[in-house]
Amino acid sequence: MIPNRRSLIRTACVWLAAAAVSPWAVQAQSPAGSGSAGTTAGAAATGAGSAGPAGAAPGGASAGAWPTRPVRIIAPFAAGGTADVYARLLAQHLQTALAQPVVVDNRPGGNFGIGTEAAARSAPDGYTFVMITSSHSLIEAFGANRQKYQLMRDLVPVGTLTSAQSVLVVHPSVPAQTLGEFITLLRARPDQLSYGSTGTGGMLHVAGELFKSMTRTRMVHVPYKVGSTARVDLLEGRVQAMFDTLGGAAPFVRSGKLRALGVTGQQRSPALPDVPTIADAGVPGYDVQVVIGIMAPAGTPPAIIDRVNREMAAMVALPDVRETFTKTDGDPLVMSPADYGKLLHAEIAKWTSVIETAQIKME
Repeated sequence: MIPNRRSLIRTACVWLAAAAVSPWAVQAQSPAGSGSAGTTAGAAATGAGSAGPAGAAPGGASAGAWPTRPVRIIAPFAAGGTADVYARLLAQHLQTALAQPVVVDNRPGGNFGIGTEAAARSAPDGYTFVMITSSHSLIEAFGANRQKYQLMRDLVPVGTLTSAQSVLVVHPSVPAQTLGEFITLLRARPDQLSYGSTGTGGMLHVAGELFKSMTRTRMVHVPYKVGSTARVDLLEGRVQAMFDTLGGAAPFVRSGKLRALGVTGQQRSPALPDVPTIADAGVPGYDVQVVIGIMAPAGTPPAIIDRVNREMAAMVALPDVRETFTKTDGDPLVMSPADYGKLLHAEIAKWTSVIETAQIKME
């Protein structure tokens, strides 16, 4: 059973505030007792994979008649996390729009590899989709799951739901009121300031390394296992800077305990409307966002992909869904399959370059 939308909205608000954007950490975040939902969905989805009528598209799907049986969305992370909540919102919407059951199949583990590989190996019949985040692009750049699947070879883009940006914050003792002053300070004091992150190879780490590369500055990276621990050390002044989630940092910025120098996306955030983007504040072209979308096995009929893309756009346009994204510091994002594909290719190329330049080794 898919929970009602109001319940999912409340869950999203709780979990996005706590979720780390590190691809190595997010899988562990699941509320007590939530695993049963993923198991039940998985069992239902397995039963839905039976063969269809002869003469149909691969795996039994005809683009004209689709769907004639249950559809599944594989969520390659634990039940209860932010992306999982969004998967369930989408499943609820598709179930109504398609007049067929839509189940969420939670398959966490292996740096998203277990669930994503399962999707990549599924029949391209329009009955299997997989939830994708920008962490998949980062993992692809590391080559972590290359022996299991290749993201852009074995899967095809379907569409996007939302994006979330981060914020560069510093301790109030740092003698820089603006991003420009901070860059000048870093150039004058190479390797004398440090920045914390949620772990080596995580999104908040590579956001910092991209910043260093684009500004030609040097900071010492201090990895932490948990974002809250890094934030405590920043608040105490043991590290001087951090690329943090908006939900985690914004309360401390508002109270004056931290100073925000720039957000990482392409537009200002409603959570911190007075804070400029890093790109506008002095680093043109800087852009780091976590995009959540859907992909399907390569070879899925284009007509089915287009139908699901249209339904995703319709869902994102709903006022209560947009309110959910706003409350959880996400921005509604609608992209065509082609544009989403271009974004994924660009992300993989960007992170591959950053990883090589900074010589980052995945932990």
